[in-house]
Amino acid sequence: MNAFKEQPLLEVRDFQVELITDAGIIRAVDSVSFSIHRGETVTIIGESGSGKSTTAMGILRLLPEDLAVLSGTVMIDGVDISADTKAIDKVRGKTLALIPQDPMTALSPVHSIGSQLFEAIRIAGAASAKDKGALQARAVRLLEQVHIPTPEKQLKKYPHQLSGGMLQRVLIAIALASEPQLLVADEPTSALDVTVQGGILDLLLELQEQRGIGILMITHDLGVARLMSDRIHVMKDGSFVESGDVQQIVDHPATEYTRTLLSAVPVLGPWDETPAASRTGGAHAATPDPALTQTGAKP
Repeated sequence: MNAFKEQPLLEVRDFQVELITDAGIIRAVDSVSFSIHRGETVTIIGESGSGKSTTAMGILRLLPEDLAVLSGTVMIDGVDISADTKAIDKVRGKTLALIPQDPMTALSPVHSIGSQLFEAIRIAGAASAKDKGALQARAVRLLEQVHIPTPEKQLKKYPHQLSGGMLQRVLIAIALASEPQLLVADEPTSALDVTVQGGILDLLLELQEQRGIGILMITHDLGVARLMSDRIHVMKDGSFVESGDVQQIVDHPATEYTRTLLSAVPVLGPWDETPAASRTGGAHAATPDPALTQTGAKP
């Protein structure tokens, strides 16, 4: 991929997170720096406890304020949101949106899919709470964009009535309600069956190609990182131990830790050198979401 020349959509410099615990202060994230441009996927990969999700939640300021001390600089589209603790409220859920890790727990079990999507649309300012017709129309369009069949029917259902793959698509639709420029995808497929994971990753690539959004991908799976990423940061014990473009990391890992991660990835075939944004529909064509293909819809 050509070098990015425009201003980064997200720029993180010397970002640090210290957690206050009963055992004392733990430095969970130790002075990491990275950037993401429009249309680019940057992945932070590491094993559980490496600090990757803490990095993402810290950037979004979703860590408990009384238990986490943040420092460093976070710039969103050139605006420093780290200088003002309230600045994140202006971009979180708007310019910047989160796709949570577990679709089974991220949605309220006592509210319908429609009511939760309507709330996201209302908060985004895309429709008034009083305009039921506009809310319904916008919600249907969002579900169509994430390839959920019969969206009008799905809006009436509750989370327990949908599969994990369908729920993850609902979470992506909720994230898209505000027309974000950057998506933070925290282990978006880890809670899903392997046969469903590919459809979700293809959807993210498709949305990126259509909208030019940037994606911060958090994963422990180098196979996912390899298929999705333009650049990868390998994280261990709160620090980046290796960074580079995806082909460099995959073909020429510089650290033993990265080589260990690579050794855990099943060998499925030759490396596809096509840029990540151009691989939509190809890498995962054999693994559609069964819940979608049963109705004839595309994954």
